Amino acid sequence: MSENVKKGSGFEKSLNPLSVWSLAFGCIIGWGAFMMPGTTFLPSAGTLGTVIAMILGAVIMIIISISYSYMVKKYPQGGGEFTYTRLLLGPKNAFCCAWLLALAFVANVPMNSTALGLMSRKLFFGVFQFGKMYSVAGYDIYLGEVLLGVFALGLLSFLSIIGAQKAGFVDTLMAVALATSFLIIVVSALFSPITSWENLKPFWGTASGAGSKEAVRGIIAVLAVTPWAYVGFGTIPQEVEEFNFSTKKVIRIMVIAILFGCTVYSCNTLVTAAASPDWTAFIAQHDWAVGAAVETLMGKPGLIVLGIAISCAILTGMLGFLTATSRLLFFMAEQGTIPAWFCRLHPKYKTPANSILFCLVFSFVGPWFGRTALGWFVDMSAIGAAAGYGYTNLCAFLTMKKDRELSSRKGFAVLAVLGGLFSVFFLVMLLVPGMPGCLTLPSYIMLAVWLILGVLFYCSRKRIRN
Repeated sequence: MSENVKKGSGFEKSLNPLSVWSLAFGCIIGWGAFMMPGTTFLPSAGTLGTVIAMILGAVIMIIISISYSYMVKKYPQGGGEFTYTRLLLGPKNAFCCAWLLALAFVANVPMNSTALGLMSRKLFFGVFQFGKMYSVAGYDIYLGEVLLGVFALGLLSFLSIIGAQKAGFVDTLMAVALATSFLIIVVSALFSPITSWENLKPFWGTASGAGSKEAVRGIIAVLAVTPWAYVGFGTIPQEVEEFNFSTKKVIRIMVIAILFGCTVYSCNTLVTAAASPDWTAFIAQHDWAVGAAVETLMGKPGLIVLGIAISCAILTGMLGFLTATSRLLFFMAEQGTIPAWFCRLHPKYKTPANSILFCLVFSFVGPWFGRTALGWFVDMSAIGAAAGYGYTNLCAFLTMKKDRELSSRKGFAVLAVLGGLFSVFFLVMLLVPGMPGCLTLPSYIMLAVWLILGVLFYCSRKRIRN
C-alpha cells in the first residue's frame, strides 16, 4: 500500500454490512424511481425497452463495481474515488474526479427534498399547499411545500451530524420498510384483475408503431441515466473507515444493492403500464402516473402503502447522500484540495459537520424550484457519477499495472478497461448535443455553476505538502 495512505481520520467504526447495504440501496432508490416511469422511462423506451435498459445498466454497474471492490481492498481509506485518483493520477485529477462525484451525490439531496412537496399533494391532500408564491415551467411553488422541504433537510442534516451509527440505524429501518412496501405493491399488482400482459403494449415507446431505430434510441435514452439511477453503490467507499467488517464483503453488498435497485425501477415501470389497457393515454392524463396506477390497482390502501415506500425512499436517499457527500468533501479538504474549513470535525460527535452544513445550504435551492428541477438534478448527477466511474476503473487498471498484477488478474484488468469505456459512453450520451440522453439547457447552466464554484474553492485552498 502506498506510503501516502494515512492510517485513519478518527471516525468511529460503527457500520455493519446491513447498514452499508441500506445506505447504498436507499441512495439507489429515491423519488425518481416512483416518478420517472411516467415522465421519462415509458415515454422514451416503453415497457420492454425500459426493462432492457435497466438490466443493461445493472450489468454495466456490476462490471464497474468490481473495480470499486478491488480498489477498496487495496486502499481501505475514506474518500473513495478521490483517494484512488490522488495516489495514482495526482491532485489535479483527484480534484476533478471528486468535485464531479460530489455533484453526483449532493444533487440527489435537493432532488429528494423537492419531491416531498409533490408527494404531499398526492398523498396528504395538499395540506402543505398554501402560500402560493410563483410558478416555474408551469409548476406552482407554495411556501408550505418549501418549508416542508427545508425542515426535512434540516432534520436529516442534524441526524447526520450526531453520528453515523444513529443515522445508519434509522437508514436501515427505512430501507427495510421501503423494500417491504414495494413488495406488497408488486404482489398486489400481480394478482389484481385489472392487470394484463396486453396492457404492457406498446413495448418500445409511446408510438405504437415505433421502428427499430426509435426503439434503440429510446433504450439508449434510458440507459444514459442509469449512472444516476445506480449511483448509490458508489457511496460505499466514502465510509470504508467506518466499517466494522472486512472489505472483502463490499462486492456482495454492491451487487445486491444494484440488483435490488434494478428490480424496483423495472417493476415500478411495469406496474404503471399494467394498470390501464392504454398506458400511453394513462400517463398523459396523470402527472404522477405511478401513484395513479397504484390507486387504480389497490385503491386508497395502496396509496398508504405507496406513501410509506416513497417517504422511506426520499428520506433514505437524502440521509445517505448527505453522509456520503460530507465524507468526500472532508477527505478533499484534509488533503488540501479544497479549503480546510470542510474537514473540521464536530467537537462532540466527531463528524464532518462543516461539510454537512455546506451540503445543507446547497440543497436549500431545491424546494424553491419544485418538480421542474427534478430532471435537472438527475442530469447533473449522471454526469458526476459517470466521471467517478471512469476514474475508478482507470485507477484500478493502473494499480494492477503498478503492482505487476496484470498477468495474474487478466479478468479484472479486462473488466476495468470495459468499465472505463462504458463510462466514456455515458459521458458522450449526456454531453454531446443531439444524443438520446443529452442534457437540457438548465442542466448545462447548473453544471457550469457547480464547476465555477469548484474552481473558486480550488484556487482559494491553502497549499499543503502532499
